[in-house]
Amino acid sequence: MRPTLTHLALHVPDLDACIAFYQRFCGMQVIHERPGKGTRIVWMAEPGKEHQFIFVIMPGGQDRNLAANDYSHFGFALSSRAEVDHIAAMADQAGCLIWAPRDEPYPVGYYCGLRDPAGNYVEFSFGQPLGPGSEQMPIP
Repeated sequence: MRPTLTHLALHVPDLDACIAFYQRFCGMQVIHERPGKGTRIVWMAEPGKEHQFIFVIMPGGQDRNLAANDYSHFGFALSSRAEVDHIAAMADQAGCLIWAPRDEPYPVGYYCGLRDPAGNYVEFSFGQPLGPGSEQMPIP
């Protein structure tokens, strides 16, 4: 048997701001919430993927303050360049756009980057051999 990646757990400085960010920009939903160690713990997932992969977020973290050239990030696939542009425009209005849309050679594709309220970078991409519909794309 092999292990299966099921979740990512994050301590964040502002739980409610992070919930709102992942709902607005990533379409994730709160699927579970409970008290935990004097605070609350929230599970978030993409609709239909509640049993596959979730974010567990809880208060108590510090702002990550990533450097401009630090490309550590969470990656979300979109179905078109127009969707990348739409997310980038929303993020620009909200003041959280860090990487304007750009094209990179395959397998990177077209992407933009946002900063969540905890300082994590979040990439939205189209054209990568990852995510729904990419099964026929070669992984170099």
